[in-house]
Amino acid sequence: MRIVNFVAADAAHLGVRVKDEVVDLTIAAPGLPRDLGALFNAGSETLAIASRAVAKAGRDAYRRLDSLQFLPPVHQPSKIVCLGTNYLAHVLEAGMTRPDFPPVFLRGASSLTGHKQPIIKPRVSEQLDYEAELAVVIGKTARHVSKETALSYVGGYSCFNDGSVRDFQLRTSQWTLGKNFDATGGFGPECVTPDELPEGASGLRIRTRLNGTVMQDSNTRLMIFGVAESLAILTECMTLYPGDVIITGTCEGVGLVRKPPIFMKPGDGCEIEIEGIGVLFNPIAAEAS
Repeated sequence: MRIVNFVAADAAHLGVRVKDEVVDLTIAAPGLPRDLGALFNAGSETLAIASRAVAKAGRDAYRRLDSLQFLPPVHQPSKIVCLGTNYLAHVLEAGMTRPDFPPVFLRGASSLTGHKQPIIKPRVSEQLDYEAELAVVIGKTARHVSKETALSYVGGYSCFNDGSVRDFQLRTSQWTLGKNFDATGGFGPECVTPDELPEGASGLRIRTRLNGTVMQDSNTRLMIFGVAESLAILTECMTLYPGDVIITGTCEGVGLVRKPPIFMKPGDGCEIEIEGIGVLFNPIAAEAS
């Protein structure tokens, strides 16, 4: 199932993509939750109800995909937990050493932006970098889970552009400031349930294209800490709730290490593509004065 979060009548709606259309669950199954975390929290039977509703939906429930105003698949998660330096080739290009334990930082919900919505270049920096990453959406409450059972807690997967304001990121040993400028984290276009993908979303090609030019090209099987291991580690520390988002780190090819460096600027368009999941597109816009 491919679940889309979008705006209709000034409210958030969930829908299920069917080819180039989306079935609006607010119409097809009005009793279902309108938030993805709440939908997952209601259990597998709720997803089955959604699936049956899509199969029976009338034409009044259908929306053209290209007409939607997209929101992030989860637009107000309780936590956005991000892993750093999780691909060895990226570790090496950054002149770092392979981590024995994943570096972790948090993003706030105000840093997110949806598919086709702008990533905002802040006024205070010219160093807005792209980072293609696999996003994991938690499907049920997880605490002290084992690596062997961790994937059963995954609700779905999506694409993420971990837009990073490099000069602010590198001013201290903590990366949080450079990762939390408003509307710098592209997220979407949809959340794909695990049944449509390989186990742990491993073995998927992941790429960034900036203005049509390929900048990053790798594979999710090359993550140092895969999805299952990452969830096991994180839940030693914290409870993950349905709708929480785990961002799993970027691969080699970021703009900071290029000679000369390449950063996103207003007027650019950036695509993050993950095989089997989709293509996230964000135009780059200047922060309003």
